[in-house]
Amino acid sequence: MNFMKTARLFQLASLLATTLALSACGFHLRENANLPAQMQRMHVTVNGGGELERRLTRALETSDVTIEDAAGPGVAELRVPTARFSTETLSAGGYVRITEYAVRYHVEFDVTDADGHPLLPVQRIDMSREYSYDASNTVGNESQVQELQRSLNDDMVQAILFRLQAASKHQLAEPASAASTH
Repeated sequence: MNFMKTARLFQLASLLATTLALSACGFHLRENANLPAQMQRMHVTVNGGGELERRLTRALETSDVTIEDAAGPGVAELRVPTARFSTETLSAGGYVRITEYAVRYHVEFDVTDADGHPLLPVQRIDMSREYSYDASNTVGNESQVQELQRSLNDDMVQAILFRLQAASKHQLAEPASAASTH
């Protein structure tokens, strides 16, 4: 019986230590964005559409924002005129073979109210990921780039939502610029 109490106590202590370690390192589950009242109905326009628009729309809907098909009275406008990926060479090996690349993602966006007044001025977010290039596995390299772009899209959606949420807390003052390397 004493062994069972000791084992139970050990399990409880392990659970407590894990919980404390995760909270101390800053780990938190992603939550829905709490957006200001002016952004509860929104029309989203992303230059080129694509995956960013789909994921951003889905994330806004999850945050209880009503996505409208067109701008109109009481509808805020989230515009993303710039969303582009680029690839940059980082290093080259012997015989001038490229061995490392960086995938960069640059997005600019703003939010206006139904009358065209800025709710959130132009925001710029830059992210990047680095990867090693294997000249003998070109198919694998392409799928690696696609996976990095998918990951950057997910992170970009979260970064945009954080900016939108911060707008309600900081009175939509000045344009912000941030660069992050993940």
